[in-house]
Amino acid sequence: MPAITSVSSRSAQPGSESRHTTATIVLACLGVFVSYLPVVGVSVALPVIQQALDASTVGLQWITDAFILPTAALLLTCGMIGELYGRKKTWLAGLVMFCLGCLVCLTAGSVVQVCVGQALTGIGTAALLPSTLALISHVCPDHHKRARVIALWTASLGLGLTLGPLFNGVIVEHTSWRWIFLPALVVGVVTTVIGAVVLRESRSQRERHLDIPGQILAIIAITGLVYGVIEGGSAGWGSAEVVLAFVAAAVGLLAFVVVELRSPCPMLDMRLFGSSAFSGAALVMGLTLFAQVGLVFALSEYFGLVHHASTWDIGLRLVAINGFTVVLSPLVGRLMNRTSPALLLVTGLVVGGVGALCVNLFRASTGTGEAALVVGVLGIGIALAMAPITTIAMNSLPRRLADTAGAANSALRQIGSALGPAVFGVILTNRTLDTLPGHLARSGLSAADQGEVSGVVSHVGIQAGAFLRLKTPEATGQALSAYGASFTDALHTCALVGGVGMLVAAVIAFFTIGVRTRVVQETGGTPEVATHPAGAAGTTATGDVS
Repeated sequence: MPAITSVSSRSAQPGSESRHTTATIVLACLGVFVSYLPVVGVSVALPVIQQALDASTVGLQWITDAFILPTAALLLTCGMIGELYGRKKTWLAGLVMFCLGCLVCLTAGSVVQVCVGQALTGIGTAALLPSTLALISHVCPDHHKRARVIALWTASLGLGLTLGPLFNGVIVEHTSWRWIFLPALVVGVVTTVIGAVVLRESRSQRERHLDIPGQILAIIAITGLVYGVIEGGSAGWGSAEVVLAFVAAAVGLLAFVVVELRSPCPMLDMRLFGSSAFSGAALVMGLTLFAQVGLVFALSEYFGLVHHASTWDIGLRLVAINGFTVVLSPLVGRLMNRTSPALLLVTGLVVGGVGALCVNLFRASTGTGEAALVVGVLGIGIALAMAPITTIAMNSLPRRLADTAGAANSALRQIGSALGPAVFGVILTNRTLDTLPGHLARSGLSAADQGEVSGVVSHVGIQAGAFLRLKTPEATGQALSAYGASFTDALHTCALVGGVGMLVAAVIAFFTIGVRTRVVQETGGTPEVATHPAGAAGTTATGDVS
């Protein structure tokens, strides 16, 4: 592979280089903050959107995945576009597309229009994520400084995920749900204007071209997988459309790998996975985001439908999941340079997995304090894990592959994020329906009332908690109690899946990265990764895939 020389469109005086570096870092962090501001914010507002637009459970899942799917499918191509045409141009184009999507959602009158707006913001985010990481790598060649800045980047991501629900809670309490997209739109427009003036252009000079066959196959594989999971829960796993979706996903993935291996200019260079640290971090990233975003989806539905909490209250109860990422980021950034990032990663995944499993302690009547404690443990685990995952992935490869590595890392993040709500939504629906008859039989309701409740839940799905009204207040209370117990059983299954997923990710990290892996030096553009996994002390592996 030829060496890559990153060039800037204009040179800077030495005295201004530090200011430019700082400005670039700030704008990169603002970009990722803007792109994640509406993610969880939209999730916690789903009960309100459902009532306003009469959306089904599947419709709600598509509102979430309409954002995540194009993000995951286009990340690799956008990373390549950044290399070819400039990171600043890609960053600006992403912000413009993101703002356009927010504007479409702001005027939405149907689920379809919300999904279209979410898709546009997803396309914008696909351009923003790899370009922000590439900008950071470009101005931070020293891996120690890069680790601290990536911790700041992760904190900005977490800040967007944290503030989104709180902003949306205030908005929904006082005005229409549509205005939840206004804060992201305003911040996006301001950031675009500042970036257009301040950022310098940079790109790679190696010979590259767009990988159209790879992009098409990636879209087929990712869309087929997520579509099959979402529709399988409602149409049935054996239905023709679901089977066809999974077949398309499998064939698309296999063809994608074959095409990328044979392509002279692949969208995803398979040699990246020659680094065990990068491969492990990529797989761990997907599993962790699958568990995190899926649990946020499930918990927001639980608090809204079982506890009947307002959007603001839901945001407050979930703030710790991403809030600790913001609060602990300075500490995590320092620890990554003083100890092994991999040790922090494994520790965080174990703590997060235990926190997720503790959700099994929840009952329909669980108080806010107990819920906040469990959510806090989950949040601490995620805070310890997120920055190390990205740092390991970026530092395990040559700096010249920053665009591709950042895009691949973000792609796995978004694929996991897309599958989380899809899988957990199916679990919530199917498990609630499976356990409801038993809880109804013990509720004291008449056979007629039990049949009516079952019919409503079967027709409406898990959102039925907002619509259950029987002839008497007593009967309604008994029905809601049975529904709440069934939904909580479903939440326990989600917690088991999420917790086990994070613990499996910890095992994968332990064996593929090792708990003593540290990037110690970059020689000739290639980081040398000193690896001392358990049982192999003293061995050394390099992350050089050139």
